[in-house]
Amino acid sequence: MAKRRELLLIHERLCQRLHGPMMRRHWLLVGACGWVLLILMFVSKFINFSFRMPDDYGGRPVLLNWTSPAIKTVNPLNPLLQNAASQPSAASSGGPTQEELSDWESVMAQRLQLSSSVCRNSSLWNLTHTPLRKFVLDRIFVCDKHKILFCQTPKVGNTQWKKVLIVLNGKFSKVEDIPENVVHHHDTNGLPRLSSMSDSEITERLNTYFKFFIVRDPFERLISAFKDKFLENPRFEPWYKQNIAPAIIRKYRKNQRNSSGSAGLHFEDFVRYLGDKPGRKHLDRQFGEHVIHWLTYTELCAPCDISYDVIGHHETLEQDAPFILKSAGIEDLVSYPSIPKGITRYNRTKVEHYFSGISKRDIRRLYACYQGDFNLFGYQRPDFLLD
Repeated sequence: MAKRRELLLIHERLCQRLHGPMMRRHWLLVGACGWVLLILMFVSKFINFSFRMPDDYGGRPVLLNWTSPAIKTVNPLNPLLQNAASQPSAASSGGPTQEELSDWESVMAQRLQLSSSVCRNSSLWNLTHTPLRKFVLDRIFVCDKHKILFCQTPKVGNTQWKKVLIVLNGKFSKVEDIPENVVHHHDTNGLPRLSSMSDSEITERLNTYFKFFIVRDPFERLISAFKDKFLENPRFEPWYKQNIAPAIIRKYRKNQRNSSGSAGLHFEDFVRYLGDKPGRKHLDRQFGEHVIHWLTYTELCAPCDISYDVIGHHETLEQDAPFILKSAGIEDLVSYPSIPKGITRYNRTKVEHYFSGISKRDIRRLYACYQGDFNLFGYQRPDFLLD
């Protein structure tokens, strides 16, 4: 009996010696995990998450700090416009129904009605009217086969509409087959311009063809133009950085000692140049047609002097694209390219970022030059920048 007790005591001591270190390691591991979780929870409160927000079709994404969704469409002339951003994309849902297209027709009618009303406003006459000179006719591409005129307004996804017209003109069988360099090579892409025709041919087409163009929030479009031409320049157009940027800097940068550094043209320089409408005329003559990327919609397409059938909005392109195809009678012949998710949304965070640090005076002068575009197409005055 004594030996049995002695054996049990020895066994108990052995178990304690083996189990003790294991238990200590176990609790140390649990404690370490707890500390790691607490540190991660604490640090996560101070992490700014960044999202890559695409700026234009086929363009490189831009890194932005995302603070709020800040989605905006045009002025709510119709309740349908308020719901546009939340509706599923026609490209991803197999296309809108006939009922949806019929409802969207009232939205389009109100856009034309608004534009017509603003065109009659004498106080905005200088900002909304332009003569039908060759410069405007150069912007209008022609599809005689299907009697369509499309006015190009750069930095609102025009590349995709040019692809649609190239297919309709028979140069390619589908939009996916068209190389990017062909789209922008206007001598070989098979898209004639209205300016290449006689006066009688121009008049006939303006009176009988289906006519449309696309607009976008004016300030966001200017940001896109600045980014594309002076920062990224994905099409390798050296004259923007080598000729246009230095000329703007020499005339409009306040601190000339900084004129040769700081990575070239600043957005502040660009805003000051654009807001000086009378003073920049000499520079614009030097820059030639390169200025089309930041001219007003009035100067490009003469919306008060040409009777357009449809005015599309970049912010509601998911609804506008199928409506335009159907209205032109080509919905069974060609498809609009797929629209990347989120690309059409107005990004107030981006606008605030670019205009931060720019004086109210310069922003107000800029708005005064583009006020016609804001009013003609129902875009809200950017009070958060101006007041």
